[in-house]
Amino acid sequence: MNIIDQTLLYLRESLANYSENDLCKGIYEKLEANQYESEEEFVQNLSDKEMAYLDSLVERELNYAKNVGDETRVDELTEVYELLF
Repeated sequence: MNIIDQTLLYLRESLANYSENDLCKGIYEKLEANQYESEEEFVQNLSDKEMAYLDSLVERELNYAKNVGDETRVDELTEVYELLF
């Protein structure tokens, strides 16, 4: 059994906050259905549309984490954000 990458756990938690959006729901389900060993592997499996959506979502989540002083979340989400483009 693979252990999910810690960064992807933070991303999954962020995605859960936007589950009313169909595109977000699809990304969340993709993350749940596959055993990604790294954020790189996950990002490589995204469509351009999914990447663009995540770009804006992760940026919002990063701003929130910075505002509340959650440096761990900032670090983890930054790893995903940097891979999107």
